[in-house]
Amino acid sequence: MKRMPDRVALVTGAAGGLGSAIALRLASEGASLCLVDRAATDAIKSQVEALGAQAIGFTVDVTDSAAVGAAVAQSMARFKRIDILVNVAGISSHGASDDVTEEVWNRVLACNLSSVFYCCKAVLPIMRAQKYGRIVNISSVLGKNGGNPRPWIDEEEQKKAGSLAYAAAKAGIHAVTSYLAKENAHRGITVNAVAPGPIATQMTRNFPQTLKNLIPVGRMGTPEDVADAVAFIAGDSASFITGEVLDVNGGMWCD
Repeated sequence: MKRMPDRVALVTGAAGGLGSAIALRLASEGASLCLVDRAATDAIKSQVEALGAQAIGFTVDVTDSAAVGAAVAQSMARFKRIDILVNVAGISSHGASDDVTEEVWNRVLACNLSSVFYCCKAVLPIMRAQKYGRIVNISSVLGKNGGNPRPWIDEEEQKKAGSLAYAAAKAGIHAVTSYLAKENAHRGITVNAVAPGPIATQMTRNFPQTLKNLIPVGRMGTPEDVADAVAFIAGDSASFITGEVLDVNGGMWCD
């Protein structure tokens, strides 16, 4: 039985490995999809439609608040509602803190954190009017654990894994999540985050084997592992869960 037959979901970063997996998972549950990415969304739109779900795609830079607002307005014109927002869009940065330039810092925070604020700000009035909404922000274990590398053992790990800018943006997502959760709970809106560990996508193609060996379950995660978590927390069965950061990391970090 499809659990989201009347829902409309907006997914940012929908053309990427993680975003496309999430879009397809929600489509498999019957949701209609608004697909947002700075790259073309034609391919993922076709895959969503092949599952029998409706879809609309937008080429949008999520660091541009006006462009985000326009995409949301067009989504409303098409579907008349937005029930689920999944903030996936993001870019990575690698290396030691000394390698983080001002330009990198600003770019990473704009794409990974400011975009979450812009998208939430655009959809929350709609969800409040509906008295229903599910916001899921994609975070990272790096927002919690001080980084995966062990430079006191191997400096090369630090060069190939996520950096301070990326971690700061993801930790910021945790604060945004908890704040918006409390602010909107009484309006029928839940706001949660999913914090993956290392996921096998293009973004982690150079992830050091030495760090892969530290994952207790013995493998990197898959985009589908994250998509399943998102589908749960965005569904009606999770209506009593809000302000949560759900770890999907194979045991690398346990709260």
